[in-house]
Amino acid sequence: MVDGSTHFTYAQFGARVASLAQYLLKNGLDTGAHIAVLAPNCHEYMEIYYACAMLGVVSIPLNFRLQADEITAILIDSEACALFFHEDFREIGESALNKVPAIKKGVFIGAKAASKMQSKCTIDGYEDALKSCEHAEMPARTFESDHLAHLYYTSGTTGKPKGVMLTHLNVASNALGCVAEFQFDEQTVWGHFAPVFHLADAWSLFAVTWGGGKHVFTPYFKAPAVLDAIAREGVTATVLVPTMVNQILGDPQLATYDINSLKLLTTAGSPIAPEQVKRVMKELKCDYLQFYGLTETSPFLTIGVIKKHLQDLPEDQLIQLKSRTGRPFISVTVKVVDDQGQEVLHDDKQVGEIIALGPNVTQGYWKQPDLSAQAIVDGWFHTGDLACVDKEGYINIVDRKKDMIITGGENVFSTEVEYALYEHNAVQECAVFGIPDEKWGEIVAAVVVLKPGVKVTDSELMTHVRQKLASYKVPRSVEFVKELPKTGSGKIFKKGLREKHWSSTGRQVN
Repeated sequence: MVDGSTHFTYAQFGARVASLAQYLLKNGLDTGAHIAVLAPNCHEYMEIYYACAMLGVVSIPLNFRLQADEITAILIDSEACALFFHEDFREIGESALNKVPAIKKGVFIGAKAASKMQSKCTIDGYEDALKSCEHAEMPARTFESDHLAHLYYTSGTTGKPKGVMLTHLNVASNALGCVAEFQFDEQTVWGHFAPVFHLADAWSLFAVTWGGGKHVFTPYFKAPAVLDAIAREGVTATVLVPTMVNQILGDPQLATYDINSLKLLTTAGSPIAPEQVKRVMKELKCDYLQFYGLTETSPFLTIGVIKKHLQDLPEDQLIQLKSRTGRPFISVTVKVVDDQGQEVLHDDKQVGEIIALGPNVTQGYWKQPDLSAQAIVDGWFHTGDLACVDKEGYINIVDRKKDMIITGGENVFSTEVEYALYEHNAVQECAVFGIPDEKWGEIVAAVVVLKPGVKVTDSELMTHVRQKLASYKVPRSVEFVKELPKTGSGKIFKKGLREKHWSSTGRQVN
């Protein structure tokens, strides 16, 4: 693994994990204990994941973009009894240690002295902790496959954050499926550029290791740092969310980096427009693959692998296919069903909800049995995502239930409008949603970020969309902003954009 100037072999990594595991045991943190982590991407993060897994300790990755009070609330709800925190988040870490009574141990990741911090509990430096158990044997622990491994708190795009419970079976079955689907081996060099506190990338910490590949970390996503890491370490594959792809493609120095090692760029987190897929393949000169899933499914549900008998299709058709959500992931049963629970026709027209059954599906939400029962019915997880299915079995998401716009009695799926906007050469990023309207109930609204140095009017964008879609799908409101708000995982925070329009209505539909 490579983290800046730090390089470890798997043997060295294993020795560090053993030392960390023994340190946890020495401090009373054994099977069933809950440990939270507040850090950017780094080799220490991976070591913590693995040390916890070896002991049956539950790891709780924290979104470092949250405010201190939100972090504290999660720590209390998750029953964390220890906190590993990075020097970049020292103030939040110290605050949490003093506000959460259940936390008895803090571990500080960084070069500064941990002893100078003010806390009600003891704080050890990370490297000091490992040295105190140097040359330790890897602890031997046995527990059932349904033992809790991780608690991931959802980003909040659909409401109050929930602790998603993932078991060892969930995580391991997902990782093994990824080895098969991606063909990970010792030639794989994976770039951890999306945050490892989120399952957009965290799954690869386990899957790439299982295949014997190389891990390359950058602490935060910044296009120049990512491009430099790809060129320097020969990164062959990575995952980004579409907003990150936009930044890579928009980097003014892109052409100066030697990124020929990159063979595969994958995206997850939100749908991607065909025009963006075309740019990835043309400008980055690599293959593109989309996958879809949720935190609740560890995360894979579908993957955009092109079936062999379709690989000779014309380029435009292949790009359209690659832009779809994909076919079911290995070992997972995925269906798209109507309101009566019947599978929709594979006609690429009828829309239904995606539901899933498999070994990677969560047991539910931490301490929220009612929400768990609503989401998981007879073992089937109901995603809340709306999609259609083509004759080849490829699923294509059209929206979340809550994001569907009903204007004048007509349904409008926001992604369809976003795709049309992305085809305009002035649009860098966009988000489409419904806002209340006295006449139509709801109207289509768009918030747009333009490419640097490019100008366009709202009427020009409306005309552009009108040329591609039915008139009722055309945005009646276009707002230009410099930047769109993002969730911790890098998704566009559409809920935040909608709220100001709906706050006075007392409800979210009209």
